[in-house]
Amino acid sequence: MPEEPTVPQPDVRIREIAPRLTFQNHPVPTEVKTELVRRLLDAGVRSFELSSFVRPDLVPGLADAAEVFARVPRVPGLTLGACVGNTRGLARAADAGADTASFLLSVDEGFARANIGRSTADSLAELERMAAFAADRDLVLDTYLIFAWGGPTGPARGAADLEPLARRLLDIGVDRWILADSVGYAAPPQIRELVTAALAHVPADHLTVQIHDGRGMGLAALLPLLDLGVRAIDTSLAGSGGHPAMPGSQGGGVCTEDAVQLLELAGVSTGIDLSRLIDTANWLTDEVGIPGKGFVRHTGPVPAAGRPAEPLAFAW
Repeated sequence: MPEEPTVPQPDVRIREIAPRLTFQNHPVPTEVKTELVRRLLDAGVRSFELSSFVRPDLVPGLADAAEVFARVPRVPGLTLGACVGNTRGLARAADAGADTASFLLSVDEGFARANIGRSTADSLAELERMAAFAADRDLVLDTYLIFAWGGPTGPARGAADLEPLARRLLDIGVDRWILADSVGYAAPPQIRELVTAALAHVPADHLTVQIHDGRGMGLAALLPLLDLGVRAIDTSLAGSGGHPAMPGSQGGGVCTEDAVQLLELAGVSTGIDLSRLIDTANWLTDEVGIPGKGFVRHTGPVPAAGRPAEPLAFAW
């Protein structure tokens, strides 16, 4: 039989986090979540943070996590991840068929105590127990470093702040990290400094960067990642997101469709169809009613061969 054609691998793997980040703050029926994923699959997205296995009384918008995992169509190359806060959540993620589970470790001590009622040190002890659990199962355990560049209760953070935490994580045996600029503190120099420090401890293919565009620097912060060899980036469709216990906070991730256009113009392939992505972003914001941001879905993509500019529409 003839061999199936090889699908080129993208230069950057975009992981879409809206199914978790957005719906934790804007509850919708399970059918809407699976429809979003279906549309994103049609656009070429193959990596998702699908939900969180956390207490449903605290995050009711994600209480259907197991059902969402069960309903998502499996296609070649698909990777499905989930957030977890303890060993119980890790076990639920494994049972649901998650490929990866990400521990929600806050670098900001004040946020950690307010959000989950335990210190960062206590969270690290829990992560150590989880690492032992995951080692016996076919599940990749990584960890967020939420507020890696600084958090709401403290100043901006730099490379020196990362060192003791990095050593502790490696002692535990967790060497896959998601550096999250959760409040948008980092411009390109700060991105470069902290990511360079992280790469002294883990290889580039073990590092994901997630930027929340709270201060308008999100897109600019992506370009240094390419120079540093980071090829895993978390984004959120239409820049959507939020935290259920922090109403009004700027909790959206960097906008997926804007990021894909930037990477495309930089000559970096993502494997994602920008036109379909824009249609899906408009569906999410207009038809579902999820608050969104972004530019390209309003203005249209940069014109190119086969993709002409919109005709002028003067008022006189």
